[in-house]
Amino acid sequence: MKFLYSDLPEVYVGGKKLVGRVVFGLLLLASALIGALSGLLIVYSTDLPQISDLERYRPSTITELYDAHGQVIGSFALQRRVLASYDQFPGVLRDAILSTEDKSFEQHWGINFWRVLGATWRDITSGSRAQGASTLTMQLSRNLFLSPERHFSRKIQEMMLAIQIERHFTKQQIFTMYCNQIFLGHGVYGFEAGAQYYFNKPAKELTLEEAALLAGLPKGPSLYSPITYPERALKRRNIVINNMLEDGKITAEVANRAKAAPIVLNIQPAENSIAPYFIEEVRRYLEKKYGTDEVHEGGLRVYTSLDVQLQKAANQAVLDGLAAYERRHGWQGNLKNIMSSGGVLEKYQHPDWSQPPPPGSYIHALVLAATPETATLKFGSYTAEISGAEVAWTHHKSPREILSPGDIAYMKILSLNHEEHTARVSLEQDSGAQAALLAIDNATGEIKAMVGGRDFQESKFNRATQAVRQVGSSFKPFVYTAAVDQGAEPDDLILDAPTTFNSGGVPYSPHNFDYKFLGNITLRYALAESRNVPAVKLAQKVGMASVVDYARRFGITSPIPALLPVALGAADLSLYEQTSAYSVFPNDGVRIEPHYIVKVMDYEGHVLEQTFPDAKDVVSAHTARTMVSLLQSVVQYGTAASAAKLKHPLAGKTGTTNDYTDAWFVGFSPGITCGVWTGFDEKKTLGPKETGGQAALPIWIDFMRTAIADPARKDEAFLTGDEKTAPVLAVKKPETAAPIADAEAH
Repeated sequence: MKFLYSDLPEVYVGGKKLVGRVVFGLLLLASALIGALSGLLIVYSTDLPQISDLERYRPSTITELYDAHGQVIGSFALQRRVLASYDQFPGVLRDAILSTEDKSFEQHWGINFWRVLGATWRDITSGSRAQGASTLTMQLSRNLFLSPERHFSRKIQEMMLAIQIERHFTKQQIFTMYCNQIFLGHGVYGFEAGAQYYFNKPAKELTLEEAALLAGLPKGPSLYSPITYPERALKRRNIVINNMLEDGKITAEVANRAKAAPIVLNIQPAENSIAPYFIEEVRRYLEKKYGTDEVHEGGLRVYTSLDVQLQKAANQAVLDGLAAYERRHGWQGNLKNIMSSGGVLEKYQHPDWSQPPPPGSYIHALVLAATPETATLKFGSYTAEISGAEVAWTHHKSPREILSPGDIAYMKILSLNHEEHTARVSLEQDSGAQAALLAIDNATGEIKAMVGGRDFQESKFNRATQAVRQVGSSFKPFVYTAAVDQGAEPDDLILDAPTTFNSGGVPYSPHNFDYKFLGNITLRYALAESRNVPAVKLAQKVGMASVVDYARRFGITSPIPALLPVALGAADLSLYEQTSAYSVFPNDGVRIEPHYIVKVMDYEGHVLEQTFPDAKDVVSAHTARTMVSLLQSVVQYGTAASAAKLKHPLAGKTGTTNDYTDAWFVGFSPGITCGVWTGFDEKKTLGPKETGGQAALPIWIDFMRTAIADPARKDEAFLTGDEKTAPVLAVKKPETAAPIADAEAH
């Protein structure tokens, strides 16, 4: 029996038509949705990076600087990041990260739809955008290529990128990229850099508590910073530990023990603090040659000439020398008081306190209280007390006479008790006096140490390379070199007597430091005792134009007028120029251009540049050795006789300017040449009798004591003619001569 549509009841036929229409409508709607979704995907994928971009992607990395022995001394970076491999991240850190950020990381293919739906529902019901739901892969795609702003289009792009990443990389590769990319606060990116910064150890040595602390930071690096907000960081760390317990990664006993442990940070010392002036010189050079982006993001490896041990000795010598100068001139007072400007003792933090100071360093401390018997001070987490006996050098008996609560005092740290957070200190002062030191390896021209001032944080002006100051009698060796090169001998006699010269058409009558005249003396003795009149006579004889020419040969580039007063140092030169020039003498007359870069390599290990000694002849070996002999006399019995206590072949020359505004000593051993300058930034007097031998030489001696103790610098004696012994003095020192002191430049 056949049924025809016409035979069906009208209601049924109409119902069939209605179903067809509904199905058609749904199909039409689905097609529209699919089309719209496809259109959205096309729109949002238009600007997405290709996966090939990720295959070639290399994150911004630190440019590291190494000293001559391969020790890291500094770094440049916009992002403090140290790349590590998967195996360098310990299991405890991997468990902490995955338990907190993405429990199903090993199972999903880039997106966890249940988390997305749950987060979307919570966003809708709460009317906010607080919920994340991003998988670890989605976080990686956002951090690599997208902005952190929360909106629908970014989330779509994030998921699309996550799918691509999962298709092209293994889980281990994705996890490693995430661990190297994520921001952890305080300019630190990646867990290896985080472990080094917060705990001063590699990631593979992290404990459970430390790993949990780091794993909790990606949620809010600033909000949960253990430095800024330790209580929040502790709570966040314990949440991570609970997550690990819930996932069965640790036992309840281990979790409870870890949660009970306090947060113990060991912030990595700032590497750049060892030689800040040197590192700043390197930075300027690198940025000029390679560009700022490459220096701060390219991960260069820069091998420098610096010797860390010599640099530490230079730092200490300069600070101790300035402290000795300050004590010679008594207590100046005028301390800054934070309470006078509305500061609060309990909240005050000084920039010096950002890193734990080592014993021997100098630091600014806050005076908390002062009584007739003691003063209590604070720096960082340490406290110290100063008694009446310790302020005796100020010519006051009571600490309360010179210190008040809120004062910022200058201290030298003698010892630290880390358990009790107490310190033993000595009261010092900073009147503004400055010093600079530069040390150069004679054989290679490599700069081994550089100090540009008392405190880099207070002033970044490099007085070793940027300042030009009158050099006083330290210029005289160039006069004597010109004379020796033209036939003068150390035993030649010269008359030390009142004389008037014609200098540029103006009468010029120099006098000696002691205002006395010794009659006929040898050139050796004249230089050793820094007699002014003989130096001017020699300059007149050889001609000032010739003297200036010799200075140029030695590497002096600053303007030098060809006038007779210049023979006594009335010319402004830099410490860099003077020290470099003096290195010609122990080098047998050969000048080697100083440099601080040995080699630069790029991220892949290709050598970008390598420095080789640039040597050229300046004077004959005979002239150079004769000058070494003359300059040794300065140390043996002349104005630098206090250096003879080092019992090592040494030579050099003091320098002091009018009104004691600048004090110099530049000298050398067979292996190293070192120059020291002391003065104020503004040209004002250091004080009576603050000669080169008094203010600069002690710093030089302290530094050279370390330099000549280096086994690599065990030298015999200077070659003087054909001998290997120090020269015999040509004349005895006259009993009528003045006490050892340097000559001023007049």
